Amino acid sequence: MTPAHRASLGRRYGAGVVAAGLGVLAWSLAEAKAYTVRHVRVPVLAAGAPAMRILHLSDLHLLPRQCRTISWLRGLAELEPDLVINTGDNMAHAASMPAVLRALEPLLERPGAFVMGSNDYYAPKPKNPARYLLADPRRHEAAPEPEDLPARELGLAFAAAGWRDLTNRRDAVEVNGTHVDLVGVDDPHLDRDRMPAPPAGQASDANAPVLRLGVAHAPYRRVLDAMHTDGCDLILAGHTHGGQLCVPGYGALVTNCDLDTARASGLSGWPGAAGEAGSTYLHVSNGVGTSPFTPVRFACRPSVTVLTLTPR
Repeated sequence: MTPAHRASLGRRYGAGVVAAGLGVLAWSLAEAKAYTVRHVRVPVLAAGAPAMRILHLSDLHLLPRQCRTISWLRGLAELEPDLVINTGDNMAHAASMPAVLRALEPLLERPGAFVMGSNDYYAPKPKNPARYLLADPRRHEAAPEPEDLPARELGLAFAAAGWRDLTNRRDAVEVNGTHVDLVGVDDPHLDRDRMPAPPAGQASDANAPVLRLGVAHAPYRRVLDAMHTDGCDLILAGHTHGGQLCVPGYGALVTNCDLDTARASGLSGWPGAAGEAGSTYLHVSNGVGTSPFTPVRFACRPSVTVLTLTPR
């Protein structure tokens, strides 16, 4: 092969690589806006109890300008969930709070509960994506600066609408005649989680609540262990973005916490498999948004989930 032929092949190969890269980028940008509603069934209710529909929201990462996303979120009220659980990371800008409240306004009319994530306290910043391949990316981050997002005000607005604040707290709601005991923690990714002590005079197992739900933003193993020990029937979390950039046929490469990648999104179990004796059901949302600095997803469409709880 002559040098000219080699140079020509090199140019063609380079052009092919560039074209393929641009194609993947274009797809990833489009997929990040391909919002999806997922449906799963979870057999955790007592025999004879009516089904319960929980809408699990997480990781909205809303910017004020995202009108299409806001409209889609508002339309979720048409799903008529019995209970809404929001596992945090609602904001992506200091001016995002009005957008979040507008997006969730119809859902705030329904029973709900929430915890906060790191991007409710701190605005996102540019970061090296390779850091997510580390065992614990937090060790390579600078010490947190003063909070620059209105998490407290957002929480007060949610609570004023009737949603239960589970920031290191317990609460309870009645849903379709079923007593639901709730326990939640502040964001484990910021090491703010403090598992609340059992309430004084807690009922014995024979008289325990029909359903126990655990709620956290980031599904760190220590939190899952604590909620499993606490007797939760189902734990809801977010934070992982489902890996965000996944390998088709394989799945997530990272979770941005110490949870294994097999549990990066969807329904699984903890510490064993879903439905296995001695395990708690775990649902991890892959979220709706992304950081404004990495507005892409691949093989990981943004979503919310309707969990239909049924009798065991």
